[in-house]
Amino acid sequence: MKRVRVIVLAAMLGGALGSAAWANPAALPREQDRSSPYMRVFGVTQPPYGYIQFCQRMPEECRQGPPEEQRFSATPERLSELDAMNRFVNHEIAPATDMEIYGVAEYWTIPTTRGDCEDYALLKRKRLIARGWPPSALLMTVVRDEKGEGHAVLTARTVQGDFILDNKVDEVKTWNHTRYDYVMRQSYLNTMIWMSLDPREGTSTVPIAGVRSAPRR
Repeated sequence: MKRVRVIVLAAMLGGALGSAAWANPAALPREQDRSSPYMRVFGVTQPPYGYIQFCQRMPEECRQGPPEEQRFSATPERLSELDAMNRFVNHEIAPATDMEIYGVAEYWTIPTTRGDCEDYALLKRKRLIARGWPPSALLMTVVRDEKGEGHAVLTARTVQGDFILDNKVDEVKTWNHTRYDYVMRQSYLNTMIWMSLDPREGTSTVPIAGVRSAPRR
């Protein structure tokens, strides 16, 4: 088992990265408060359209596990498992867009050889659940990346903080040590319900490039 990376240990101990960018509040994206390693939610929002289609095709991947309000208490070995899984899947799956693979703009699925951001996250989630992680601790999450484009990552919700598994970087970091704008995330109480992470939005759709919200009914 790999040792927990320095960034993970620092987050567990409540330490900061010491980066000049983090020391400057003006450099932080929008109004999101990054003082805590735990994300704050701001009400229910519409789930990504691709996720709804994914659950219709593969309902077994969207089944709700036992409702667990308590955060998952991850041991150092479990946190190392996050790190190892993130790195392994990032190098196992070749990056490709949905248009390149399926000929459509958005298609969420469990990848086998190629995939895009949400596919990496879905595969990591599936494999971690198989290793004993509760579904309530592994939440699909939508962000805006450094280019302002839609991007999907996997959040591991633990007592030690909310950790991000990202196909763009191999290091696992707490959410507040990434440079993303966080848009929405699955509810830990019901994975079919999505919660807004944007303090300016609350209950709303979030149309962003590459990850569309479901249409209102």
